[in-house]
Amino acid sequence: MFYKDDRLALFIDGSNLYAAARALGFDIDYKLLRQEFMRRGKLVRAFYYTALLENEEYSPIRPLVDWLHYNGFAMVTKPAKEYTDSQGRRKVKGNMDIELTVDAMELAPRVDHIVLFSGDGDFKPLVESLQRQGVRVSVVSTIRSQPPMIADELRRQADNFIELDELREVIGRPPREPREPRVEREPEATVET
Repeated sequence: MFYKDDRLALFIDGSNLYAAARALGFDIDYKLLRQEFMRRGKLVRAFYYTALLENEEYSPIRPLVDWLHYNGFAMVTKPAKEYTDSQGRRKVKGNMDIELTVDAMELAPRVDHIVLFSGDGDFKPLVESLQRQGVRVSVVSTIRSQPPMIADELRRQADNFIELDELREVIGRPPREPREPRVEREPEATVET
């Protein structure tokens, strides 16, 4: 339940929301997402959390991070850590749970309603704490994917669960096809006559 005079804050767990939308077969249009929640209340702040690989020449998430930063989102990033697991596979770790939790706790006295875009069950204690402070908490994720992308305990704790798939028409767009690698072509020879 949203009230027009609610002071709202959005907390977006970037990798979790990306995975949930991908599991449902669509991409998020963040401009539309921001507009939707501005319509639902008085949007105080919209945070987006993600880890970035710093040693990569090009990161596929960098254009999104830059766009969000220039379009009204408070970006919270940190370097991702790369490691090799016991099977020799390259893994990337970049958990932003602590940063999101600290920011939500600091902002809680200034908002009426927090919308958490994550299905991570580790956020259940955060939701409980926010509720004890009088803040309503909505959680956006999905139970329609296989497996569901939201922990049952988080869904039960939230004041309101918003099924991401039901927002598809409002904030979604078809997934982009991967770009074909550009093929450098030799300049065509011209013949002077």
